[in-house]
Amino acid sequence: MADTAVETPRESEWRSHGTDRRSTHTVRLRVSALLVAATVLAVLLVPPLVQLDQQAVDLAAKLQPPSWAHPFGTDDVGRDLLLRCVYGLRVSLLVGVAAALTATVIGTAVGAAAGALGGWVDRLVMRLVDTVSSVPHLLLGIFIVAMFRPGVWPVVVSVALTHWLSTARIVRAEVLSLRSRPYIDAAVSGGASRRRVAVRHLLPGVLPQAGLAATLMVPHAMWHESALSFLGLGLPTHTASLGTLIQGARGSLLAGDWWPTLFPGLFIIVPTLAIAGLAGAWRERINPRRRSELML
Repeated sequence: MADTAVETPRESEWRSHGTDRRSTHTVRLRVSALLVAATVLAVLLVPPLVQLDQQAVDLAAKLQPPSWAHPFGTDDVGRDLLLRCVYGLRVSLLVGVAAALTATVIGTAVGAAAGALGGWVDRLVMRLVDTVSSVPHLLLGIFIVAMFRPGVWPVVVSVALTHWLSTARIVRAEVLSLRSRPYIDAAVSGGASRRRVAVRHLLPGVLPQAGLAATLMVPHAMWHESALSFLGLGLPTHTASLGTLIQGARGSLLAGDWWPTLFPGLFIIVPTLAIAGLAGAWRERINPRRRSELML
């Protein structure tokens, strides 16, 4: 008769722990996906469906606390804060996505070139990356955006030119790892040119990492836009972005009116946490070792 395996208490504890971690991971992923979907729907649907002017001034209704008529209250000139936050999120998200895509393209091109060419090109490129990285991002971003008139695209350029460095490092490391794979050696031995190896084998191998870097960069770019706008160097004050909303609410906060500052801040924090949750799930999917650790 075959022996029946008996599960020890330690193994039972590990199994229960792994089940709890998978359940928590699933809940976190679903909540993050729901919040990201709600953010996208609000940005796309609220402005065309709500036939209200987010710039309309009503001094008789200024600084009203949250109510049924104004769920987020009103600002210091009587504008509905919920509508202003949605429009601000729309602008900040546009800046974040555009800056993240631009920075990812630059970083992927630079990192792939450094890793694929190697030698003195690799050393020169990485010394350039180290030099730019030695300057604080915000300080360099302020210097770049100060050379242009306030607007959306100067902020996009400023954030993109200060955030491609991490992507370049990630892509270079991935290319160096791929170069040691047997199928790359087989392609080179078969007579494939360096360009064909880079386009057909190296570039597809780094796209998941580059996509993950772009996803994580979106909230980072939104925070930098908000910081620049808060300092008065980003978007014009009449343009509704999350940074300009917080910047314009400083006086109200000092007077004890908390809602003009709280709700724009939540519109920055909640999408950031949601995107980070989705990016964490993506990281676990493309990293089998990390996924196996999660299952323990």
